[in-house]
Amino acid sequence: MSEPGLYVHIPFCSAICPYCDFAVVTDTTANRRERYTKSLLRELETRQGPAVYDTLYFGGGTPSLLEPDGLGAILSAAQLTSGARVFLEANPEDVDDDAVAGWKELGVDTLTLGIQSFQDKVLDLLGRRHSADASRRALEVAKAASFDTVSIDLIFGWPGQRLSDWQRELEDAVALEPDHVSCYQLTIHAKTMFGRRKREGRLVELDDTMQGELFRESHHVLGAAGYNGYEVSSFARGPEHRSRHNEKYWNHTPYLGVGPSAHAFDGRRSRSWNVRSFFAWEKHLDRDESPVEGREVLGDEDLLLEVLMLRFRTREGVDFETLETRFGVDLLETNRELVSRLSDEGLVEIEGRRLSPTIDGLAVADSLASAFELQLPHDRCQHPSL
Repeated sequence: MSEPGLYVHIPFCSAICPYCDFAVVTDTTANRRERYTKSLLRELETRQGPAVYDTLYFGGGTPSLLEPDGLGAILSAAQLTSGARVFLEANPEDVDDDAVAGWKELGVDTLTLGIQSFQDKVLDLLGRRHSADASRRALEVAKAASFDTVSIDLIFGWPGQRLSDWQRELEDAVALEPDHVSCYQLTIHAKTMFGRRKREGRLVELDDTMQGELFRESHHVLGAAGYNGYEVSSFARGPEHRSRHNEKYWNHTPYLGVGPSAHAFDGRRSRSWNVRSFFAWEKHLDRDESPVEGREVLGDEDLLLEVLMLRFRTREGVDFETLETRFGVDLLETNRELVSRLSDEGLVEIEGRRLSPTIDGLAVADSLASAFELQLPHDRCQHPSL
């Protein structure tokens, strides 16, 4: 099992996007950022324990709004292995030569740009504060800085989107040659501005059929351009550009999350999460109290179902030999009829005792997992990792 990963939530945003359901705040004053950094350092001090981390991911929010001194203080406090990989999310409007030089000096290996679209009309719809030209400039500046990996995020599935719109986005991305691309389907959350517009009848979600077409087009276009779709939303030009941090989530590797709403998993069956409210989180730490709001211990069946759901999100899929060792059940034998049907439907491919989803299978990954009959013996989950 690899070393655990560390996620650091930076909640600051200059404005809240209409689709955003993350724990964010728009108070980005220097005093607020300084107080937040001190609170994060207190949480790290009390929660790291003896663990040593080989990835650190600054997510948000907008981590690029935190000044280098703050990022550096967090990096110094984190218990990282030699050669640990550092990830930073940045918005295009924050990217210039000085900024990328500062991030490089801090040891950032992977820079992820929240581009979302190369079309101004889409950026306006999504409430983004940068232009399509700024997206392109930011990517060029980031590439020139020679990070190990430069990744971009794109969003598909916005209301009224056509297949030709998405093809144009993908072609623009390929032409600019990032090392990694993440393609996320727009989800309408009830408590967001988009959610309110939907309830009021002012926004109509794209139908499932078109969403499926856009998803498949992502894999076809990027795959043809040499980007391996190694996970539902993730595409890398080579194995060295895969997200080593995110793979921990899909492999059930332990991770610690600090900051408002951040989650942690012990690699076995215990998960915890922090309070979502920025101010409640800060108040707990000011009082030397734990910011952890809740914990759960997964039973064997829930744990196995979660493993299946996570693994069916990846092109590598499920290794039944490993599952039998860990859970004491031969899912391939007890689900042969199901596996045969899924194969006939073109949703999975089987090689030996490994079952891998096709592109069509990735599109319905969660339903693949829930279709399996688990039939677990009691108290058989023995191993902490896949």
